[in-house]
Amino acid sequence: MMRCPKAGMEEDFAMSRKCELTAKGPQTGHKVSHSNIKTKRRFLPNLVNVTFISDALGRNVRLRVSTNALKSVDHNGGLDGFLQKARAANLSPRALDLKRAIEKKVGKPVFVKKEVKKAS
Repeated sequence: MMRCPKAGMEEDFAMSRKCELTAKGPQTGHKVSHSNIKTKRRFLPNLVNVTFISDALGRNVRLRVSTNALKSVDHNGGLDGFLQKARAANLSPRALDLKRAIEKKVGKPVFVKKEVKKAS
């Protein structure tokens, strides 16, 4: 029996400590005491629940993202711009559905070089 790849992804993101946009997850390491005794610990990503506004879809979208992803979304001109540039492999199933819906509404992004004005 073959499993659908999307079904497997849902298991990874369902109630997990993983960013829905960048797929940042927990890392493991050591807690080091003063006497240099090392014990296992987990470094968890800084996740926040955020409501984004999608201009293309005309609605609000709630996602659980890392604060690093929040900065990246602002840098790329909002949720629509970020999702158009993002790789599908890093996105959660919900974010992947949003990416497809935005591309369907807007179309594929066309990148145009900006002209540099010379000082006279």
